[in-house]
This record gives sequence, C-alpha cells and structure tokens, in this order.
Amino acid sequence: MKKEHAIIGFVATAVICFVLGYVLGTANTGGDAKQEAIVAKADGAGEAAPEGVAAAGNNGPDSDVIPVGTSAVQGSPNASVTIVEFSEFQCPFCSRVLPTTKQILETYPNEVRVVFKHNPLSFHKEAPLASEASMAAGEQGKFWEYHDILFANQRALTPEDLDKYAQQLGLDMAKFKAALDSGKFKKQIAEDQALANKLGARGTPNFFVNGIKVVGAKPFDEFKTIIDGELSKAKGQGAAGYAARVTENFKKEAPAPRNNRPPADDTTIYKATIGTSAVKGSKDAIVTIVEFSEFQCPFCSRVMPTLKQLDEAYPGQIRVVFKHMPLPFHKEAPMASRATIAAGEQGKFWEYHDVLFANQKALTREDLEKYAQQLGLNMTKFKAGLDNAALDKQIEEDKALGASLGARGTPHFFINGKRLSGAQPYDRFKEAVDEAIKRVAPLTAKGLKGDALYDEIMKTASAEFKAAPAGDAPEADNTVYKIDASNAPTKGPANAKVHIVVFSEFQCPFCSRALPTVDALFKDYDGKIKFSFMHMPLPFHKDAPLAAEASMAADEQGKFWEYHDLLFANQKALTREDLEKYAQQLGLNMTKFKAALDQGTFKKVIEDHMAKARTVGASGTPTFFINGRKLVGAQPPTAFKPIIDEELKK
Repeated sequence: MKKEHAIIGFVATAVICFVLGYVLGTANTGGDAKQEAIVAKADGAGEAAPEGVAAAGNNGPDSDVIPVGTSAVQGSPNASVTIVEFSEFQCPFCSRVLPTTKQILETYPNEVRVVFKHNPLSFHKEAPLASEASMAAGEQGKFWEYHDILFANQRALTPEDLDKYAQQLGLDMAKFKAALDSGKFKKQIAEDQALANKLGARGTPNFFVNGIKVVGAKPFDEFKTIIDGELSKAKGQGAAGYAARVTENFKKEAPAPRNNRPPADDTTIYKATIGTSAVKGSKDAIVTIVEFSEFQCPFCSRVMPTLKQLDEAYPGQIRVVFKHMPLPFHKEAPMASRATIAAGEQGKFWEYHDVLFANQKALTREDLEKYAQQLGLNMTKFKAGLDNAALDKQIEEDKALGASLGARGTPHFFINGKRLSGAQPYDRFKEAVDEAIKRVAPLTAKGLKGDALYDEIMKTASAEFKAAPAGDAPEADNTVYKIDASNAPTKGPANAKVHIVVFSEFQCPFCSRALPTVDALFKDYDGKIKFSFMHMPLPFHKDAPLAAEASMAADEQGKFWEYHDLLFANQKALTREDLEKYAQQLGLNMTKFKAALDQGTFKKVIEDHMAKARTVGASGTPTFFINGRKLVGAQPPTAFKPIIDEELKK
C-alpha cells in the first residue's frame, strides 16, 4: 500500500482489548488514571427530587469530592456507608454485579445505601439513551424497577424497547417520551461522566465505598471487608458522616491507581517505523502517532473521537499512521484488515476504515463487499484483493513490529516514538502530544518537519521493547490459595512440581487468547508442569454453561482436551446442535453424550467449580493459580515464567 498523505482532519482508533480484558472481566482492571476534569455540580437546588432519588442535603452533608447529588438511591437514608456506583445498562460486567449489590443491601438493610451514577461507554451505542430512559422513569418514581428491566434485557435496548418497558411499568408515556425527545436528562448524565473521569473511574462498573475505590464486578466478600471496616469507624454518624469519611478515604487513594501506561520515568523512544502504512494528516506534521489497532476491537473504536479532537486542537501538526494488529480471538478482524488494504489500493483506506468502525458487528465477507460497493470501489479488483493472501504480508509485518515494540494489545500508540497504551482520555493524549512537541523543538527550530523530522527522531530510537510498561498486566497475587482440583480435567505429569489451575469458560474471548500461552508453557517446561481446567461459565455468556457440561460429558469418554480445543476454535457456535456435532466429529458415544446433557449429569461439578472460584476471589475469566498463586487475565508467557521458575526452585 502506498503511503497516503491527506491534509484533511483524521479519525483513527484505539484501546486494549484485555485488559479491559480481562479488564474486561474486571472492567478495565487497573487502568484508571485520575483526570483533571472540571466537574460542574448537578443542578436541582430548590427542586423536589423524584421519588426514589435522594436530593443533596436531605441525608446530612453531601461530599464535594464524590457527591450523591440528585442521583437515584436505594437503601436506608440514614446509612453509615454510601456506595456510589458508576455503571451503564449495556455493559455485561455491570449486570454481573447486580446479585452482589442486592446481597449487600439484604445483609446491611439499615447500614448501606447505593447511589447510581451514569457512565455510558462510547462503544455501547444504546447505552446513552438507556440512561436517559432510566432517569425519565425515575422522574415518575420508577427508576429502580426500570433499572432492573434494562439489565434483564441488555440485548434489547432500542428506542422501541425502551418505550415497551416504560409501558410495562405503567408510566405516563407522553411524559416519558417527551423527556427523551427533549434530552432533558443529558446534562445530568454528562455530569456523572465528568465526575467519573475526575475520579479516574473510566471503566464500568466502578464503585466508591465511602470514597474507597473498588474496580470491576468484585465478589461480595471484597465489599463486605470494606463495609465492615467503615461501619467500625462510622460510630453511628449515619449519612451525616458521609462527607467526612469520603474526604478521609479518598485522600488515601492518591496517588492514582496503576494504569495501562508506562512508568513516569520511562522515557524510551521506540523505532515505530512508518513503512508503507496508511498515513492521515499533514505532510508537514511535527507529531507522528503510530497506532496499532484492529477493526473488531470495541476499545479501538472508542478512541476515535479523541483522535479527532486532537486533530482539531493541533491543526496541521499531527498525522496518524495505522498499523494492523488483528487479535486472535476476533475472528473477523484479519479479513477486515485485508479489506482495508484492498480499499487502500484504490485510494480509499481511510474512508473504508471509518465504515468498518461504524459497523463493527457486521464484518462478514458479504458485509465487507457491501461497504466497498457503497464507496464506489472497483469490485472485481476489491474481491481479488480479499482473495489475495499476499496482502497479509503487510499485516504480518505490522504485527511483528508491534511485538518487537511490546505492543501486546489494542489500541497501542507511539507518539513520536513514545508509548501510550490503551484508549486513554483526551487529557492523556494532549499531555503526550505537548511533551512530544517540546521534545522536538530543537529539531523544528532547524526547519525539520514531516518525514525529515520523523526520520531524525527514529535515528536514535530503540528497536526493541526493553521492559513491560507498568500496569500492562495485573500483578500476580502472592497469596497462596488452596484449590481442590481433584474433579477437574488435568493434563501433564501427575508428579509435576508446578500445578497450574485455571478458572475459565468456552465463550469468553480472553480465555481463548490464553491458549497459546498455555501451549508455550508446556513446551518450555516439558514434564515440569501440569494443568487443570475448572469451569466458571459467566452469566452473560448464555451458551457457556451447557458448553461446560458438554466438555465434561466428553471428559467422561476420555476426550476432554480434544473437545476443549474444538469449543475454543468455534466460540461463536455453541448451540446444543453444535455441541453434538463436535461430539460426533470426535467419535463419541452419542447416546451417552446426549444423556449426560439431558440429565444434567455434570451440573454439580460445574457448580462446585464456581463455588471454589468464589472462595479464592476468582471473579473473572481466565484466572490462573500457579501452585496456588493467583495471576489474572490472558497474560503472555513472560508473566507466568517468573512465578513458575520461583516455584521450581522451591
């Protein structure tokens, strides 16, 4: 592909797909940097709060740091512990934590209240209107009832669905629709989001328990420990003590928690070469942003508005270079990347790039051809490009470059060679761009710009990744947990010195991403490790529970690992019919296999595994235990090896 130099405004993409991933198990675990956003206080002073909503000041002094304001509240108005939750209705991890918050309110009926703050994420397109609809229901005294319906129907949040749920609750439909049409509650939602940014709560769900931050869908026991500690300090002050407790606790939160960016003292400039990649922006730019991204990653699309905002803030000073890094668990991403290269051969890379990000859930071959037609491409040439595996050379070169620079997830950026990992907020990008401009000032003073400037920067840049950026992966928990894996499928020598137990499931993309790591470990530690698979089907993956049972039915016939591999290779096809098809492919006794599923023969085993997961705090998948030492998420072999080596020395 020839380098394209467009002097028009650009739109690119980015974010890390685990971390989140797992982040995503923990909703961007460990990736929240405090923002310096200015937060406007919620209005409503002098107005009566709707039923089910606590107005600021009704329950004692509110906190200026984490205000309750006019948000919806459930629980005792005199509670000594206030849990402020930042959440949204399309996020599966937010729905996953509902049983926990319910258990909290049941366990502490007079001691805890829960405050709901809206933080609809940009890549969940139906979440903003759903938030508005919940507030319109709250205006009629039905926030929590409507809240429960939305979480029970996360895949059906169209405007028609929202109206239907309002009718089910007997709301005044004229008033409800008027609120949505007028955007009456948009301002309050924006204020909630601004507050979330200020507090560093960029993912969902995020909680503040009297100001103590809890990230992700954590288990009840983790909340209980914090709540009990706060109750012992509250000394009967009730809600009147909220402001004081937040001030005290939030002060302890500084410095900001670990995030997905390098340590402050990492000044490495990496050799992020442009090569033949697509380029958008001014040919005289003084800042070059090299982006490693892919088209099926929701976090990559989330950063597009940020990049557009940068282009507007620094006219003529920035250009973006797109590098392909399709992740292995996004099956349609490689073909989508090839399609953009084919479109680029006809001078339409960026137009096609934008269409793909606008249609991330529709990336089949048929969809890719449809988008090409919409852009008026030569279809004969485009289809030939889709069939031409030679175009993958560019993709493989980009992936190799990314690996050499330590770009393991998407999106990943190098700003004049300096790393910025993930879909960071605008302020983080602005800070990095300003620093990059300052850094090259001696060169720009000599008249260098564009390719000449970037070539000069690259002359002394590092071609190798030297150390993993802080926060790129969750740290290992050195507590040693005791896990009974006696009823779990296990492979490897029985007398192996290192026993790795994973809590996993077959519909989770991050679990499939971890498979190459496990294979690499078996190869590197031949005969020294054994591996046990424990089931933890997540509630928002509807096909996962039966898939888990089916794998145990295959295990009963000595084919667990073969069946395990088939399920991970076909994560989007896990219906009962699919499960039986895979069993037939392996030559299983089908009568016995079907009977096991029909009778729920292995349900108790699955439930036992899930109970054991809860006791050791395995709240997301995949979660590993290496001789009992916890390691969370789809980590690379380098995250496992120090622990394994240490255990082998013992």
